[in-house]
Amino acid sequence: MTEKKIKNIFVNGAISSAFIADSIAKHSSKKEIGGHSIFLGQVRADEIEGRLVSAIDYTAYEDVALEQMHKIRAEIFEKYPLTCMHIYQSLGTIKAGEICLFVFTSSSHRKPAMHACEEVVERLKAELPIWGKEIFENGTHQWKENK
Repeated sequence: MTEKKIKNIFVNGAISSAFIADSIAKHSSKKEIGGHSIFLGQVRADEIEGRLVSAIDYTAYEDVALEQMHKIRAEIFEKYPLTCMHIYQSLGTIKAGEICLFVFTSSSHRKPAMHACEEVVERLKAELPIWGKEIFENGTHQWKENK
């Protein structure tokens, strides 16, 4: 038995709406799918202590994050009857309003796709060494707390 290749979830820059649409369109030929669940994480223009967030600069300990995501992915596939799962996390500076996380799960029925998608997002946020530095309009910055 061969070991499954670890998939790279990281993309440089924001995740475009064209990329998301193309990912969805590619699944129309998979007739066994009855439900998809999609989570899109978007950078918010939060106001913190009178300063407005203009972007977030994402960094990661990539090797460790990919290894951990590989384990999470295997556990999710064991737990839910999924047809497929796609995860994309931005690295670099992502402006407010842009998409920084795209999680897409598919299954024969809606509930496994929905539950799996939510669990993937929660575990990714809690378990992966990915950090965001909030960049404010005035040029200052601070590390973002993962919520």
